[in-house]
Amino acid sequence: MSKLSNPKETIAVVSQYDFDFRKRFGQNFLVDEGVILRALEAAQVGEEDVIFEIGPGIGTLTQYLCEAAHSVAAIEIDRKLIPILEDTLKKYDNVRIINEDVLKTDLLDLAREYEAGRMNQPGQKHLLKIVANLPYYITTPILMALMQQRVPAQSVTVMVQKEVADRMTARPGSKDYGSLSIAVQYYSRPQIVEIVPPESFIPRPKVTSAVVRMELYEEPPVEPADEKLFIAITRAAFEQRRKTLVNALGSNQALSCSKDSIREALEKMGKSPSVRGEALSMEEFIQLSDLLSAAQTQA
Repeated sequence: MSKLSNPKETIAVVSQYDFDFRKRFGQNFLVDEGVILRALEAAQVGEEDVIFEIGPGIGTLTQYLCEAAHSVAAIEIDRKLIPILEDTLKKYDNVRIINEDVLKTDLLDLAREYEAGRMNQPGQKHLLKIVANLPYYITTPILMALMQQRVPAQSVTVMVQKEVADRMTARPGSKDYGSLSIAVQYYSRPQIVEIVPPESFIPRPKVTSAVVRMELYEEPPVEPADEKLFIAITRAAFEQRRKTLVNALGSNQALSCSKDSIREALEKMGKSPSVRGEALSMEEFIQLSDLLSAAQTQA
């Protein structure tokens, strides 16, 4: 079998198995070898690395990963793709196909099984890297799960909608800056490495995509006193972007922060009570979180 990055080969496989693309799984198969090779280069896949691939589809990128890495665990939610993957990857003896929802997969346990991690802990023989072509409808939950679970990977390289990539890398004050920007930049150092046009996929999506590489921090450079509160505050700050922080946070019942305590915290930070979330940097959100956490403790 030729590489599936050849569009004719992908069409042949889809036809052979009478496969119907399923919108609910966001299925668009990559057929651009140049994009694949540059994604591999961005992920810095080496021959001793273990790769967790999320959403292998019919195995297009997986074929290249198997040839470049020590081992590959390909996690695919759609059971209809499993026999196709078993066929397209049959010549590789270093791949394991896992028919599971990645949000329900214990990636920490899987990493231990492969003796893979960041290469700074006893028992780790391989460097772990995550590569994924994420379905657009569930990109954010998967990214947050990977980061909040502290999966011991060195990096995460993902194909996402360009709009999401812009949000992941946005800086304070820009229209794309929001809670996703802060969360991704809290856990990692993200960089857009490739813009991918719709014609690089079968079927063609209606949007432009992007490859983003995130170098994961072993420990965030700046840590809040209460990480859960910090994440909750950033989410609440951008749920209604036009509201001031005092109103956005003060009206959020899940936070239990009074408007007076928020004004007082902002005053200590030298910020106006009319400031909006988009004006605060990640470090300033951590400062705000710590002040509100202290206020709750004293109350």
